[in-house]
Amino acid sequence: MRVQSVAMVLGRTIHLHGASRERFLSDVAWMRHEACHIKQYQRFGFFGFLWRYFAEYLRRGYYNNILEVAARAAEQDPAILDNIEII
Repeated sequence: MRVQSVAMVLGRTIHLHGASRERFLSDVAWMRHEACHIKQYQRFGFFGFLWRYFAEYLRRGYYNNILEVAARAAEQDPAILDNIEII
């Protein structure tokens, strides 16, 4: 992916690498993207999400993975942050 800052969602927790919490929270599109993944975990369950993500990755790669396509679309959706608690 060749990026210096990465966020990864596991369940309902967003893990950051190469980015501070402040930087992440200042990037609304990035927060929305990761919030979409949290909602995907809620929809499919922990292992269901991981299975779908891995299968999509093998089938279509990262960029065309339907879960990533949905998360990129969510970057423009203000409502995606509804019911997401940031602590």
